[in-house]
Formats: sequence, structure tokens, C-alpha cells
Amino acid sequence: MSRAVPRTRPTLATAVATVAAALAAPLALAAPSTAAPRTPALGEYTVTALKFTVDTGGRRCVVDADLYRPAGVDARHTAPAVLTTNGFGGSKSDGSTDATGKAFAQRGYVGLAYSGLGFGGSGCLVSLDDPEIDGKAASALVDFLAGTRAADDGTEIDYVTADKKGDPRVGMIGGSYGGAVQMATAAVDHRVDALVPLITWNDLSYSLDPQNAADRDVPGVFKWQWTNGFYLMGEGQPLLVPSLDPSRINKLSCLHFVDDACATIRTLNSGRYPADKSKALLDYARGVSPVSYLKDVKAPTLLVQGQADSLFNLNEARASYETLRAHGTPTKMIWQAWGHSGGLTDPGSGELDLAEGNLETSYVGRRILAWFDRYLHHDKGADTGPAFAYRRDWISDPERAYATADQVPSLTRKLYLSGDGKLVDNRRKVARGSREYRNWLIATSHSESSLGGLIGLPDPAPHDTRGTYLDWTTEPLTTDTDVVGAPRATLKVVSPRTERVQHSADAADKLVLFAKLYDVAPDGTKTLVHRLVAPVRVPDVTRPFTVTLPGIVHRYEQGHRIQFVIAASDDAYGGNKGIKPVTVTSAPEDTGTVELPVVGR
Repeated sequence: MSRAVPRTRPTLATAVATVAAALAAPLALAAPSTAAPRTPALGEYTVTALKFTVDTGGRRCVVDADLYRPAGVDARHTAPAVLTTNGFGGSKSDGSTDATGKAFAQRGYVGLAYSGLGFGGSGCLVSLDDPEIDGKAASALVDFLAGTRAADDGTEIDYVTADKKGDPRVGMIGGSYGGAVQMATAAVDHRVDALVPLITWNDLSYSLDPQNAADRDVPGVFKWQWTNGFYLMGEGQPLLVPSLDPSRINKLSCLHFVDDACATIRTLNSGRYPADKSKALLDYARGVSPVSYLKDVKAPTLLVQGQADSLFNLNEARASYETLRAHGTPTKMIWQAWGHSGGLTDPGSGELDLAEGNLETSYVGRRILAWFDRYLHHDKGADTGPAFAYRRDWISDPERAYATADQVPSLTRKLYLSGDGKLVDNRRKVARGSREYRNWLIATSHSESSLGGLIGLPDPAPHDTRGTYLDWTTEPLTTDTDVVGAPRATLKVVSPRTERVQHSADAADKLVLFAKLYDVAPDGTKTLVHRLVAPVRVPDVTRPFTVTLPGIVHRYEQGHRIQFVIAASDDAYGGNKGIKPVTVTSAPEDTGTVELPVVGR
């Protein structure tokens, strides 16, 4: 696609609008367009625009919504309801939110699509899907579906199937920001009967400031590109929404977020983590995240997460999956191809695309329909599928691309870091040796341009600068090796300059590094799987530490090599404070390891 060269300098308004348009699409269940699939005869429906004034979070907010009513549904012929909302920066009218309401209305469900608080035509500040604010606002819409409250214009309905008076049969579906709000709602309102959160988070402190070492009480590494993209969208609302509702303006802090969110973004951008501010950051970000309230979610949940997602990686869905199951909530999980970073390949990929309505002709779509059949229609014969399914991108046939399992694969293969730069399969093969790298004052490694790809800018291939990283590489593989899950590394580094400030009151003085896995082809071409990295702020450089890498589904083909890298920096993230040389020493009796969840042969 050719691009015209602009003749004038873009204004702030056009810049914000460009980023907003780019971000809102993938964050709201949108995916690249595919060819129109074959679908069954779909029913007619009507759409009615409604407003609801709700009291939540100490404010009075107006919620803008559209009611989708299937033809033939009335008080004598009721139907279950599906509640949906937008991704960050979207609205009830964006392509995928509107398409979701339409898709389920065509299949006989009453649909209610609404703009999340602070977006579209809805009022109040952006509060990051806080259950006490966003969750309770959505609960007020459940009251409407129950027939126990009216819209602002007096509209009432009595045609949603109910389990008992005041308890409608209602499910929720949505992606990213529209995914977490489902769990926030179900935590405060147990009338919600089924959830389908797609490509969403478990813990915002991990999403925006990821710490992949085991010690989560130490702040992570600021994911500045993604985070500031969202911040720009929120703060740019006056440029995107004419006649902005005054309830959406914060006169005391930043413009359009709640105070605690404003304080969090200021701390992250400061590059400093003093003890009091880092604790407040972690407490707030976790407090509004599912990690803090999943124990209260009882609605059966089908988690769908994208493999191509550097914003909310597969580990987030796995954390939610394991917590929900531990508390007895019926839960299943699918790792599809696409996420915030792309991943839907071609029209024949067979991946879910709600904008095209291919529910019956995609694997994930059929699973969603079955989930709602079971928990909204109470069809006990509905097959909701296996506990875990994952897309294999090396299989082109859509009908065979998904593999299934009773559980997420465990770590089955251990490799050892050898002093000569080899990654070996036996401790006895480890050569004694030490190697060193040192960071520069600028970033010297590149994984991705988080926002650049979304707005059509070219993204250079991942790369590392000599002397600022260390790598360990296997011999060519003798057979195809399929990795499904989150690899894990155990490391010990020596960094005297970091040791001198180890007990600093500012966690920013701790050592930062980035762990990642490359696939090296026989011709030397290197692929960083989905451009994923594991940022780490080392809790204590005098002790070994464990790093959990982002989950992947990847085949390392026969003849390829697996390469493990630790790098000093990454230009999509914050970095080290000052120059910190790092040495890694290996010996047969004491060396680092990499463990892989290998499936199959």
C-alpha cells in the first residue's frame, strides 16, 4: 500500500486521532478483515439508542448504550442477553462492539452494547475497569436487562429470560478493556451467568511495568510505548470527542483519568521507584485488576488470549485461568493467533473475526457459541470443548490448526548455559568460562515498535548490539521441537556496580535486563517469536533469580537452533540507571538453566 507524503505538519489533534484509531481497533476485538464466511440464515433485529444515569465511584455518570432486540422476542418469547462494551479508546459504535451486538442479536440474543465510562458518549473519568466503578456501572445495566430499572427515557424491557425475578440470564463478551470489565462486573454482581474475556489482563502492574522475576514486590520495567499510547488517547479526549461531558474532566490531576491512575502514570514516567511511590503504584494497579478479585468471580469463564500480544501476553490469561479454577469456577482457555500485536494471517486462517461475524466458521467462534448455549440457554448437551486449546501457526488447515489438552503443558526439557556460549542438554557438557556485557546510556536492543506497527509505520527486525548482550545457542535440532507455554530461566549474574546500590531506597537503582528466545534458521536468520521479551528488574544481584518468559506456541523446526539471550536494554521499555557491566559465569556444578515446555515427541 502506498502512502501519500503529507504537505503540512500534522497537528496534535490529528496525531492523537491517528493513534486512537490505530489502538481502538485491536483493543476492541477488531482483527484484520477476512473474506466473508458462510453463515446460517440470520434473524432480523431492531436497535434502540438509550442512556442510563448511574451512580458509581462517588460520581453520577451517563452510560450511552444500544439495545439490540431480535425479531419475535417478547414477554412470552424471551431470550438470554449478551452485554458487551468497547476496548480502550473505542465506543459502542466502533466496528467490533457494534458488530458483536449485531452478531448475537442475529442469533436470537438480546444485545446491549455500551460505551465504557470515559469513552464515546458515556460520562465520567477513565478508571481502568475498577470493579467498584466500572463493574458497578455495568451492574446497573444488568438491572435494566432484569426489568427492574428503566433507561433515562423511561424505556423498560420484559423479554430477557430470567432465572428468577430480578435475575436475568446474561452473558458478557468483549476484548481487552472490554474483557477485564467482565470480570470486574461478575465480581460485584453474581447475576452474570457467563463470561468470554478476550485478549485482556490479569494484573495491570505486570502489563504496564512487567516484572518477570519471581519477586513481584520489586517494581518491574516500564513498558513506556504501550502505556504512553493509552495515556495519550485518554488525555486527548477533547480533541476526539466534541462537546465533552464535564464529568469526564478531572480538574485536580491529569485531565481524564481518576487520580490514582494519574499518579501511577507520573511515577512510571519519572523513571524513579522510591519505596512509597512504588508500593502505591503496585497496590493501585493490582487493586483494580482481576488478580485482586478473581476469587469473587463465579460466572463460568471462557478465556481467549492472543499469541501475538506484547501488551497482554499469554501468561496473563494463564494466571486468571489457574486462579479461577483453583476457586472452583468453571473455566476453559484458548490461545488464538491474534492479539494486540497482530497475528491474524490470511482470509483462510479460520480465526475469529467478529467484524465479519464468522462465529460458526471459526474454531473460537464455535467455542463461544457453545459456551453461551451451555450457560445462557442451559443446554446441558452443549459441548464446551477441552480445558485448553492452542493455535499452531505451522499448520495451515484451519480445521486442524488447534490442538487441545487437559492442562497447560509443564516444563519438560532443561538446557544449561555453557561458558563457551553453547546451550547444552546435559550439565556435564557445560564448559567453564565467564562472559561480560555492559549497557549503554541509550537502548541498544530492539524487539518492536509497539505503536508504530499499528499506525502503519515499518518496524525494523529485532536486533541486539554487539557487546550489550550475551547469547547461548543449541546445536541444530535433530527433530521438530514444539514449545507450548512459558519457558523459564534460572540465572546468576555478577554486577559489582549494582551491588554498591543494592539497598538503595529507589528500586530504579537495581539491575535491569531482558531475557528472550530466538529461533535461528540454518542460514543464520533469527526470529524473535512474536517479538516477545521478558523484562526483569533483578531483585538481588547477589542471589540466583528465576525468570518466567512470555508464553509462546512455536515450532522450532528440525535443523534450526534455539538461542537464549539476555540483553541490557530494549527500546520499547525503560532501562538501567547508569552503566552496569554484567558478568555471567558457568561451570558444570553451577550454571544457569533454561527450561522449555516441549510437547509431542
